Amino acid sequence: MTPDIAALTEKIAALQSELDAELAKRRAELRVGLEHGRVAFEDEILRRHRALKTALTAYVWEARPLVILTAPVIYALILPLVLLDLFVTVYQAVCFPVYNIPKVRRADYLVFDRHHLAYLNALEKLNCAYCSYANGLIAYVREIAARTEQYWCPIKHARRVIGAHARYATFDDYGDAENYQARAAELRAKLAEEGNAART
Repeated sequence: MTPDIAALTEKIAALQSELDAELAKRRAELRVGLEHGRVAFEDEILRRHRALKTALTAYVWEARPLVILTAPVIYALILPLVLLDLFVTVYQAVCFPVYNIPKVRRADYLVFDRHHLAYLNALEKLNCAYCSYANGLIAYVREIAARTEQYWCPIKHARRVIGAHARYATFDDYGDAENYQARAAELRAKLAEEGNAART
């Protein structure tokens, strides 16, 4: 990795930290807190949220017919998502220890907390749980795939990749044959270090 790419990668990490800090400030402005890992709102905010909730009957009654007709298609995707979850979880459980790749913590990616929002009705909460699962699962799968790629083929593509995972920037440059073996070994060692750090 060139010094310029390393510097840009550091800037991206710094910007991500800034964004996280701004999001935390916004949560504080909305008076959202965590008590023993659970979401907690002040009583006044909770009352206001309940007053703003759309009744379930009104929510369904006001939905467009095509929205209602396409809902089963959306919810049918849960089956392949659950299968993907199962297969990828088994894959990393079996293969990652063999290659000394640290396992991805599923709980870090699957976050279900929107059901604490009193301004959502039951169907909105169900929709939020579905979206949390789908997007969290995809992020979980992506990190497992990224670690696999870092171990087996840490080479950038010749073309620009839209939405590349966070590990991609550290991969060996496309066409850099002289440095590939050393870089691949270095990236495998970094994975092992991550695993060792996670265990301590």
